[in-house]
Amino acid sequence: MFATNIPSASSWLESLNPAQREAVTCGDGPVLVIAGAGTGKTWTLACRVAYLIERGVPPERILLLTFSRRAAKEMLARAGRLVDRTRTGKVWGGTFHATANRLLRIYGRALNLSPDFTVLDQADMADLMDLIRGERTPARDKKERRFPKKDTLVAMYSRMVNAGEPLSSVLEHAFPWCRDEADGIRAIFAEYTRRKRDQNVLDYDDLLLYWRALGETPAGQDVARLFEHVLVDEYQDTNPLQAQILQSLRAENRNLMVVGDDAQAIYAFRAASVRNILDFPLQFPGARRITLEQNYRSTRPILDVSNAVIAQARERFPKNLWPVRSGGARPVLLTCSDENEQSGEVCDQILEHREQGIPLRRQAVLFRTGHHSDLLELELTRRNIPFVKYGGLKFLESAHIKDVLAMMRVLENPRDEVSWFRVLQLLDGIGPAGARSIMTSLGVRVAPRDPLRTLIDSPPRVPDATAVGLNALRLALADCTADSTPLPPASEIARIRQFIEPFILERYSSGQARLQDIEQLEQVAGNYSVRGRFLSELALDPPSATSDLAGPPLLDEDYLILSTVHSAKGGEWDVVHIIHAADGMIPSDMSTGNQEEIEEERRLFYVALTRARDNLYVYFPLRFYRRPRGLDDNHHFAQLTRFLPEPVQSLFDRRGAGAAESFSSASVVHKSSRDGIDRLLSSLWDG
Repeated sequence: MFATNIPSASSWLESLNPAQREAVTCGDGPVLVIAGAGTGKTWTLACRVAYLIERGVPPERILLLTFSRRAAKEMLARAGRLVDRTRTGKVWGGTFHATANRLLRIYGRALNLSPDFTVLDQADMADLMDLIRGERTPARDKKERRFPKKDTLVAMYSRMVNAGEPLSSVLEHAFPWCRDEADGIRAIFAEYTRRKRDQNVLDYDDLLLYWRALGETPAGQDVARLFEHVLVDEYQDTNPLQAQILQSLRAENRNLMVVGDDAQAIYAFRAASVRNILDFPLQFPGARRITLEQNYRSTRPILDVSNAVIAQARERFPKNLWPVRSGGARPVLLTCSDENEQSGEVCDQILEHREQGIPLRRQAVLFRTGHHSDLLELELTRRNIPFVKYGGLKFLESAHIKDVLAMMRVLENPRDEVSWFRVLQLLDGIGPAGARSIMTSLGVRVAPRDPLRTLIDSPPRVPDATAVGLNALRLALADCTADSTPLPPASEIARIRQFIEPFILERYSSGQARLQDIEQLEQVAGNYSVRGRFLSELALDPPSATSDLAGPPLLDEDYLILSTVHSAKGGEWDVVHIIHAADGMIPSDMSTGNQEEIEEERRLFYVALTRARDNLYVYFPLRFYRRPRGLDDNHHFAQLTRFLPEPVQSLFDRRGAGAAESFSSASVVHKSSRDGIDRLLSSLWDG
């Protein structure tokens, strides 16, 4: 029924530029598409899917791997406008983790994995680590020695699994202060692995680990034969484990297209490796390389600065972005006397562009780390400029949402001790020790007992202060399991909300807003008929904020975007303001331990620059205030980021703000002396 509105292949192929058309119509075999910022890679991938289907490839034999479900849906929706949407709907599209989840439920028995496993998200991983840590580390030892906490343990574990590094190497290079605790950490990881197996759960990292292991079995060959073509988006953000999965998946059939940009590889802290994209021609000999350089986003002056910054990179695929759009204002490098003046100047520029007709939501302020916007947020509030901040706490990391989902997971898997541990501590008078005691009496870790049934039918004896809450919990869980046919997930959340409301209002600030979040979660659950699928998809592709569920994040007429650079990747705005362009901020002083870290910081700055469409401002505060110790000064002077040497600075319109203008002009007298000192210091650093 869609055929009458489908354009011919020749018409949409003609709309592509030559490099895009080459990528879309290339033949079989491995292909590396280097897609610069703003060069239309999403459209190119969508057209590639449509082209393969038009060429006769069955859509169910195409695998499209992306880094968010939203990206996969967008690409397939675009492809559906070019060919029959009923056909693009059959394409395997989704994230690595979601695809692994789907495949393991079909083929997991080859690894002795039951198909009804549940998935721990990263917050659950941390909670289980914490539970084991509390059991294995005596309170006395915690006071005598510093032992890594749960989030650090999860970071170690994930890096070890995804990067394929042994624990000793991970500790040596990333967590040197934990080296003396290696035996204790190793014991926690061993117990963590055992408990997951006993409870039939996989964590986020296990999904990839099991998929790779599946590739080494005869069933893995069946999986490889499922797909005639594999397409991968954002390949620069893959980790070594994902690269190994692709090598196994394409060991015989070499039809693999990866699309990415080595200049935008910025997720090493997640174990992503820029080596995957740089070494692709070595891993897949004979690979064809296609470069997309025609930029549809930014003006030439912005691209000139961006190209000049990334040209300093030690190792990269050469490319030079050039614009479709003509004209454009030169980027502005604005020197401010301090952070307060920077905040004022940012607000001035934002309001000036707003008066020129650019809405606040088409402007963004980007920064390296979340706390870098603290002073700016105060100034924005004072000047009545509404804003939304990205890069902070994610929606599913909010305590009240985790409370609700923990109850859902208890219903789904009554032996999920992490969820029991969280739910029981909602009750008055119950702390970690009390929760463990109740879990023991319920038999949470004793097969084949059903702790959920035990709680409902024979609740344990508890102090009077706890009995009322425990009985309310028992009744809520009983209502959700009363019928032989499970309630829809949305109905279960509605009943859980009734139970949890008094706890939310009593324990958390902004209680009413949190209850509205739970209502939004209930609305999302209305799209699912099966609890297990709802929990799995939420864990595998979580919303980043309430706004992902509820639409516009503010009722105000307009709002400014504040974002870390990591969270801004993939976005674009008419006006971009980059603050704190000082060494120690960009690059972060925490990420200059070796040349690889510095190179990633350079790429991060490049990503920030390439978010701008029309106007780009880079702010450099000369002084940063700090709390003095003894006779120390209460401020220190900063140096401009090393990523803007003099030749790159010349591409900016350089300005001074207020007091900084006279300070900068006076300091020019001593520029040659200052350069000599800089060279001396540089030789010491480099040496």
